Amino acid sequence: MKKLQSGIMLKQLILVKETEHFVEGKLLREHFHRTYESLKPLNIIKNTFKEIVSVPNLKTNVVNAVVGITTGFVAKKVFTGKSHNPFTKLFGIILEMVVASKVTKNADEIKSIGNIILKKIINQHNDSEKV
Repeated sequence: MKKLQSGIMLKQLILVKETEHFVEGKLLREHFHRTYESLKPLNIIKNTFKEIVSVPNLKTNVVNAVVGITTGFVAKKVFTGKSHNPFTKLFGIILEMVVASKVTKNADEIKSIGNIILKKIINQHNDSEKV
């Protein structure tokens, strides 16, 4: 009798292990397929683009960076002019980096000050037209 129960338990255990093996194999194949699809170059590009687009304030950060770099470049050109002096050029490069960094970090404050100045200019222009 004990042999019969041991045989039944062994068959049940084998059946359980075969089921586990089947399920794990299926999960492994699905995981492999997802990994294979995610590593295709087109999908990598799509996922990267989605991540970039989903970054909050991306547009503002890009605009601030462009304004900073442009301001730094203009400051360098104003300072160095057409000078061929290597020290002047070196100082111009340092000035460009410092100005670009400061403008980029403080872009919101600079924009608000610019708006105030622009409003005053417009108001003065409107007042002069009325007279």
